[in-house]
Amino acid sequence: MSKLIGVYIAEKLDGKRYFRASITHKSKHISLGSFELQSAAHKAYLEADAILNGNQYNIKDYSSILKLSFEKWIVLHNYRDNGIYIKNPIYLRSRYFTYYLDFDTELTFDVDDLFYYSTHKIMRRDGYFFVNDYGMQINIRSRYGIRNFSVVGRDYLFIDNNPHNFRYDNIKIINQYLGVQKGMYENVTKYTAKIHINGDYVIGRYKTEDLAAIAYNKAVDTLLANGINKNYTKNYLENLNSEQYLELYNRIRISRKIRDFNNNAPKSLK
Repeated sequence: MSKLIGVYIAEKLDGKRYFRASITHKSKHISLGSFELQSAAHKAYLEADAILNGNQYNIKDYSSILKLSFEKWIVLHNYRDNGIYIKNPIYLRSRYFTYYLDFDTELTFDVDDLFYYSTHKIMRRDGYFFVNDYGMQINIRSRYGIRNFSVVGRDYLFIDNNPHNFRYDNIKIINQYLGVQKGMYENVTKYTAKIHINGDYVIGRYKTEDLAAIAYNKAVDTLLANGINKNYTKNYLENLNSEQYLELYNRIRISRKIRDFNNNAPKSLK
């Protein structure tokens, strides 16, 4: 152990020495990170001590001159203010919590999601937010009924227009099924089913969202049966049992263009 409080000397596999910082608060031992310099590790300890024991900082006081990472900064503030240690950068609030990706990016969730995000770290890529779940990268929007290819404004809405607010009452699903869009036709609400082949093809317009979703599935089956070689994902309608689904499936009519598409299909689709 170093002579400086809160600092421990360690070695890498190649024998190079570095310094680890940690602090114990209310019987909880907390790692603060690894540093090349002993002075930096000690400064990180002092910053953590000022948060936990001196109550000297607030979340918005963070700056790049500090040695603590921003993630650890949030963890320590939440532990001090709410008495719960969470390893991810989560700050508990009244009836919801904030997940800080960085100083300028706060994602908001209902408390129902606390256990999930306490154990799943959120990552960002190309404007989307992901977690690693069972070895796969899962877009967090899927937890809220938003499909990967859904378009904001067409298929779903953030009611307060804040795309970082993932509280359940802030997300409105407009189109929950693949290939289905809601619209007004002659002042009547209809659901248009479309499918992409070598462009978008209209399958038909239907009175209900479920019928349009089943029509999409029937179009997929028809195209595959006609030798169209594409990897389509079909809709799952959890509100219908197998008999109800089959009855509607057999009754639904789809566009003749879909039924006969094989006749004019490009070779690349066969």
